[in-house]
Amino acid sequence: MLFSLINKYISINPKNDILSGLTVALALVPEAVAFALLAGVSPLVGLYAAFTIGLVTSIIGGRPGMISGATGAIAVVIGTLVAVHGVEYLFAAVVLTGVFQIIFGVLKLGKFIRLVPHPVFLGFVNGIAMVIFIGQVKQFKVDGTWITGEPLMIMLAIIVATMAIIQFLPRFTKAIPEILVAVIVGSLAVIWLGLDTRTVGDIASIKGGFPAFHIPDVAFNLDTLKIIFPYALTMALVGLIESLLTLNLIDDLTETTGQPNRESIGQGAANLVTGLFGGMGGCAMVGQSIINVKSGGRGRLSGIVASVALLLFILYLSEYIEMIPIAVLIGVMMMVVIGTFEWCTIRLFGKVPTLDIITGISVAAITILTDNLALAVIIGVILSALSFAWESASKIHYEKEQNENADNVYKIYGTLFFASKEHFQELFNPKEDTDNVYIDFANARALDHSAIQAIDKLAERYKRIGKTLHIQHLSAECRLLLKTAKNLVEVNVLEDPTYHVADDKLA
Repeated sequence: MLFSLINKYISINPKNDILSGLTVALALVPEAVAFALLAGVSPLVGLYAAFTIGLVTSIIGGRPGMISGATGAIAVVIGTLVAVHGVEYLFAAVVLTGVFQIIFGVLKLGKFIRLVPHPVFLGFVNGIAMVIFIGQVKQFKVDGTWITGEPLMIMLAIIVATMAIIQFLPRFTKAIPEILVAVIVGSLAVIWLGLDTRTVGDIASIKGGFPAFHIPDVAFNLDTLKIIFPYALTMALVGLIESLLTLNLIDDLTETTGQPNRESIGQGAANLVTGLFGGMGGCAMVGQSIINVKSGGRGRLSGIVASVALLLFILYLSEYIEMIPIAVLIGVMMMVVIGTFEWCTIRLFGKVPTLDIITGISVAAITILTDNLALAVIIGVILSALSFAWESASKIHYEKEQNENADNVYKIYGTLFFASKEHFQELFNPKEDTDNVYIDFANARALDHSAIQAIDKLAERYKRIGKTLHIQHLSAECRLLLKTAKNLVEVNVLEDPTYHVADDKLA
C-alpha cells in the first residue's frame, strides 16, 4: 500500500521520469548560468535557484512534470535591484516574493488564470517561443562579435545533427529520450573528432558547494521594505503569470489538469526557500517543461531528479558538464522552439475576428520586446476585454410588436452594460412612440450599474413628454437597484416571476 501511494504521488513511470529528469538537468545548466549573468549575479546564484526552486515545486507544486528554476523573466526584473543595492537585497526580495505568492495561493486566486482568453494564451506561447529562439541566436556572438567562418560552420553542423537525432530517433526507438541521446552523442562526437567549438565551460565554471542557509544581510526595517517591495511584488506577479500559463500549456500537452492554487503556493514556498539559500528566484520554465514532457516526464520524480542531478553536477561532475558543446544545447532548444510555437495560429488569419489576431500578435510582440510576461498578458487581457465589449455592444437589438391595447412592446435581445448603453438609447424614439411603452428583458441581461442608468435615462426621456415606460422581466437585482437608487427617475417595473441567478449553491 505504501509503495502504491508513493508510486501514485511521485511517478507512474519511474524509468521515463528519471531519464527525462537527467535530460532536463543538462539543459538547465546553460540557461541558469545565462540568466544569472543577465541579472548581474554569480552563475552559482542562478544554479542554486534552479536546484532549490525545481526541487520544492516538484514536491509540493500543483503541476507534476512541470519544471521550474531561474528564468529570464525574473532576471530582467531584478537587474536594477542588484546593480543599485546589491545581492543581499535581492535575497530579501526573493523571500518576500515567496510570501506574496503563498498568500495568492491561500486566497485561491490561481483559478482566475483560467479566465485568460485563448488569443492571449496563443500570444504568450508564441512570444515565449520567439524569446527562446532569440536567446539561441545570441549564442552565435562571442564578446559582442558574430561567429564566422569555420567555427560557424562547425556550430551549424552540430546544431543540425542534434536536431536530426531528436527528430528521427523516435521512429526507431522510444526506449531512451531522444533529447538525452542527442546531448550525449553530440558531446561525445565533438570530443572524439576534436572539434573546436564553444562549450558550457566557456561561459562560466559551474563548480560549487552545497547551497548554505543564509538569512539576507539587510536591515529589517521600513526602509528596506520600501526598497524591496516593488521588486518583490513584480517578481511575484511575473512568476505566477508565467508559471500558471505554463501550467495550462502542460495541461494541454499531457491532457491532464494541474492545480493553479497549489502551484501558486508551491512557487511561493520555492522562492522563499531559495531566497534563504542564496538563489536569485524564479518560476516555471516553458522550454525545460516541454523538454521534460517530450522526453516522457510526467510525474513529480522527473523534476526531483532534474534538481538533484543539477546539484550533483555542481558538486562532483562540473568538469564533465562543462565539456558539453553549446551548439548541442542550441539544437535542443531549437527543437523546443519548433514544438512550442503554435503553428496553427498562421492558419487562423481570416478565420477568426481581427481583434483576436491583433491581441495575439500584441502579446507576442510585447513578450519579445520587453521580456515582461506580466505586462504582455495584462495588456492582452485588456485588449480581449475591450474586443468582447465592442462585439457585445453591437449585438443588442429588439423585436417590435403591439399588445391588445395597441401599445408598442420592444423585446430586447443581447446584453446591456457600459459598452452598449449608448446603442441602447439610440434604439428608441420617444416622440414617435405610443403613450405606454413596454420593454421586455426576458431575452436580455442588464449587467452593471451603467445598464441601470441607461434604463433610467430612457425612462426620463419618455417622462419628459408625458409618456410612461414599463419594464418587464428585469432581474430581481436590477429591480432592487432601480427602487433604491437615489436621484433616479421612477420606472414602472412590472411584477414578474422570480428568476434566480445560478450560483455555487444552485450549481
